[in-house]
Order: sequence, then structure tokens, then C-alpha cells
Amino acid sequence: MPGKDKLRIDKYLWCIRLFKTRSLSAAACDSGKVKYAGTAVKAARAVSIGDEYEVKTEAKRWKILVTGLLENRVKYEEALKYYTDITPAEEIQRLQYQAASFHTGKRPSKIGRPTKKERRELDDFLDD
Repeated sequence: MPGKDKLRIDKYLWCIRLFKTRSLSAAACDSGKVKYAGTAVKAARAVSIGDEYEVKTEAKRWKILVTGLLENRVKYEEALKYYTDITPAEEIQRLQYQAASFHTGKRPSKIGRPTKKERRELDDFLDD
């Protein structure tokens, strides 16, 4: 398994869990979101140990250093052994700022529309 001679970049990014599916990984390559030395790469590009890639996912702009090759997708803890995250500190700080202002879509408690229980109590109060 590990140590295969030729490995495609789309498969590698999927195996180390930067993308949820291999087709998403390939689509990112085709749309120019994966770069090697500042140049966009195709999905079929061969990965070598020591390569540095810039990868833009929905969540983050990664900068990774390839430390090992793997053939199959493995669990997250295992996948961490096959790359080194060398993302610049500015990007990590930007992500932390975004996370602090992230809105989940859930309304804060006791604000906005009444709950079902509160509606029943209100209906009972108004009917009297």
C-alpha cells in the first residue's frame, strides 16, 4: 500500500481527506484550486514525496508538504502521517476570526418566534 511509485494528485488529496469524494478532488484540480509552484495542476499529475501543494477547499486554503504516498483512503489520524500542514499563520488567523463570527442558523434561545409550548400558553391566555 504505502510507497507506491505513481499516484495521481486527485486520489492523493482524497486519500488524505482534504476532499470528501474523489470526484470533488478531481473537480478542484480541473477548476484550478490545486497548485504546484504557483501553477494549476491537472488531476492526473503524479505526486512525489517532498512536493508542496496549495489546495483551496471550501473551508480553508491549505499549503501541504507531501511526506508519504498512500494507495487507499485511511482514517483521519492515519492520514495525518502522509502530509505536513504548512499553511501560513495569516490563513489560520483568518479562519479563527471567521469561526468566531460563524452563524449556525439556529436562533438564540428566547428570541424570535415562540415555541410550541409558548404558543399553546398564549392561545390559552387569549381564549380566556
